[in-house]
Amino acid sequence: MYEGRGAAPLTTRAFLKRVGVHFGIASTLVAGSLGLGMIGYMHFEHLAWADAFLNAAMLLGGMGPVESPATLGGKLFAGLYALYAGLVFLVAAGVILAPAVHRLLHQFHWEQEGKARSASATKHDAA
Repeated sequence: MYEGRGAAPLTTRAFLKRVGVHFGIASTLVAGSLGLGMIGYMHFEHLAWADAFLNAAMLLGGMGPVESPATLGGKLFAGLYALYAGLVFLVAAGVILAPAVHRLLHQFHWEQEGKARSASATKHDAA
């Protein structure tokens, strides 16, 4: 999926396309997780869709639920969903940041290899 260490860095257009693909993947993951949370809150806590959306979105955003669960099933779901939401938050952030971090690291390698090659060529020409 990514270019190798010896390859030239991507053009800006290709890089922006890669960022868009990663953003789409992360958005799909978050939207699916939000839907899963809404279904769980509506089933276990019998919340209206708007309240279920609010609780699920707050957990995915790292804020915590708005309403405390009243049923045992709701409490178990809320706890498990909170653990899941924390992981989704970290994974989505990693997926979104991956192209930028890769480009930064690739740029460092590209500059190091370019300097090493020019130094090697200079030594070879001097001999």
